[in-house]
Amino acid sequence: QVQLVESGGGLVQAGGSLRLSCAASGRTFSPYAMGWFRQAPGKEREFLATISWSGGRTYYADSVKGRFTISRDSTKNTVYLQMNSLKHEDTAVYYCAASPAALPVRAVYYDYWGQGTQVTVSS
Repeated sequence: QVQLVESGGGLVQAGGSLRLSCAASGRTFSPYAMGWFRQAPGKEREFLATISWSGGRTYYADSVKGRFTISRDSTKNTVYLQMNSLKHEDTAVYYCAASPAALPVRAVYYDYWGQGTQVTVSS
């Protein structure tokens, strides 16, 4: 199995920045895409970004494109989400996930999930 652990969440003022990390362990030798999702209270889980196994391809949701950047450090088995120009509406629990598919955007195609990390943006 693959284990994923998110970190880096916290409280930040509107306009500020945070960088989330997702450390992977287990069967990390198998190729997989990584993704970031978020879920706010009372709302469905929302796709944010995904990155290919090699790190050469990325895809972003329109809601975060230009503000968020996904990256991958294969030597450390870690994926990152750099979040800039944060808004109050970005407040949510953020999850990383792993998938055998190529740049999937649907949560159902991700096999492994982290426990989530809370991001709160004050206004």
